[in-house]
Amino acid sequence: MHTVTIILILVLAVVLCGFAARLRWLSVPLPLIQIGAGTALASLFGMQLPLDPEIFFLLFIPPLLFLDGWRIPKGAFFNDAGPILTLAIGLVLFTVLGMGFFIDWLIPAVPLAVAFALGAILSPTDPVAVTAIAAGNPVPARLMHILEGESLLNDASGLVCFRFAVGAAVTGSFSLHKAALTFLQAAGGGILVGLAIAWGVGLVNRWLVARVGEEPGLQILISILIPFAAYLGAEEIHGSGILAAAAAGVSMHYADLIGRPLAATRVQRNAVWDTVQLLLNGVIFVMLGAQLPATIANLPAAAVDVGVGSAWKLPLYVVAITAGLIFLRFFWVLVSMRVTLFRQRGNEAAPRRPGLRLLLVASLAGVRGALTLAGILTLPLLLPDGSRFPARELVIFLAMGVILLSLLVASVALPPLTRGLVFAPPAQRSDEERDARGAAAQAAILRIEQACAGKDAEADAEPDVRAEAATRMIDAYRRRIAYGESSNDEAAQLRRLAKAERALRRLALGAERDELFRRRMAGELDDAIHQRLLHEIDLIEATLHG
Repeated sequence: MHTVTIILILVLAVVLCGFAARLRWLSVPLPLIQIGAGTALASLFGMQLPLDPEIFFLLFIPPLLFLDGWRIPKGAFFNDAGPILTLAIGLVLFTVLGMGFFIDWLIPAVPLAVAFALGAILSPTDPVAVTAIAAGNPVPARLMHILEGESLLNDASGLVCFRFAVGAAVTGSFSLHKAALTFLQAAGGGILVGLAIAWGVGLVNRWLVARVGEEPGLQILISILIPFAAYLGAEEIHGSGILAAAAAGVSMHYADLIGRPLAATRVQRNAVWDTVQLLLNGVIFVMLGAQLPATIANLPAAAVDVGVGSAWKLPLYVVAITAGLIFLRFFWVLVSMRVTLFRQRGNEAAPRRPGLRLLLVASLAGVRGALTLAGILTLPLLLPDGSRFPARELVIFLAMGVILLSLLVASVALPPLTRGLVFAPPAQRSDEERDARGAAAQAAILRIEQACAGKDAEADAEPDVRAEAATRMIDAYRRRIAYGESSNDEAAQLRRLAKAERALRRLALGAERDELFRRRMAGELDDAIHQRLLHEIDLIEATLHG
């Protein structure tokens, strides 16, 4: 099938799955619907979606990790750096060792090095899958930030372990010292390249904007190119392209603080990146589902390869490995939470014991996804002596089965477990927010008063209109200041009034929009005027959300 046709079919599948997920009677998580659509495309229509790991890593992983790094709350990320690093590095190594020995015991025909390779590629959680699963479940914000931070950083450690395990399986030798140096090179080089490219592009971009002005479309294109440049640059020096893309995303937040792009740029850029995220996430899961029929067809050969007899025993291995991953993660999260998250400061009482539900949510939310799938497909076909790579088809099936089962378990178990769950909240910052709101309002009042006192052409043209507009705006800002200093009861009442006002304004704007469409359909309104008025209404309505 032509490549362009395949791409269009994939996009159409993502669109249809998005509509299906919104059906009230179909209470199935979106990722599972997309996997089912991919399976249907492959099995019913014979659509072949060959997955080249190198192309897959380049096209899908950098922009998604870049966006996750860009949008993750930086304060929460750095405040919880301890538990994030504990999960991203410590848990990965713990999982590689634990699952390697467990898989070797469970399936003796799988060599120990291959078992370690499978454990390594199963160790990193996938940020795409984590975000997709958590989107429909009320996971506490702080726990979600920790899970997102973990999934951003554990890819490098997992992939380095995977490459060394594969190297040990191919060559029969392993060096811990070399592995440690390679990990430091991959992680450090990737982070440095990502930061350097993001900041370098930002400096050049600001220099150009200062001289020729800012065009939102160009700024959007630049933001799309940065993650690919970071990924390719890091891979060129044998660093981690994955960490480079994530680091570039984190630095983009600070580059925006310095560069301060136009409001139009921010609005349009957010809309474009939301679309990119929706499309790439959906295509990943559709492609995952499309690999299922071929993988299932290879089960008999995989069973013969390892001498287990019936192919129906292989799904039991998937269940056992998934359960082992959950158990190891549960144990590690229990220890790390008691050590890093719940230790009380000073001379207070002993650390508070985390609840069982919280531990289960943290354990089950660590789902596997595209990174595991793409990584396991990079296993070589042959060894240096020309023989087949041992148990290759089996470990590919096991990895794919664990991806699907972890998604299914999380989709089913997280909704009841997260309902009403309370997690240790971040430090209260209400005073900081109130002070910032008040200071911003005071600055706005001062700027308005200075503008009214000035003698520019616009002020002299219609002084009465300008004065009335200034009075209205100053009154609005003074009400905002009063709101920030109100008591709890007054603040609650003001919030209720604001909510009611927003609802009425949305109704009124909807009526305006309907009338404009009626007049345009009746030929009573010019198309250009209709588009301009409609855009004004859309901008006003956008301010009413939140």
